[in-house]
Amino acid sequence: MEDAKEIKFEIVKKYGTLSEGGRGWRKEINQVSWNEREPKLDIRDWAEDHTRMGKGITLSRDEAARLYEFLGTYLKS
Repeated sequence: MEDAKEIKFEIVKKYGTLSEGGRGWRKEINQVSWNEREPKLDIRDWAEDHTRMGKGITLSRDEAARLYEFLGTYLKS
């Protein structure tokens, strides 16, 4: 069995916090570089010290632009 590969990440830019849970975890929107790749928009839960993270979603610039369009439609309805 192979050893699990370590996931490397760097939070390049912090945009904001959407919500905060009771144990200090926060759902944040950041620009994150995963495994030394090009940074992407990232929405996920983070521990207060950013050493642990929950499941989330990572979006390319094109995907973020599409999401922006869909959110505009949703918010107008």
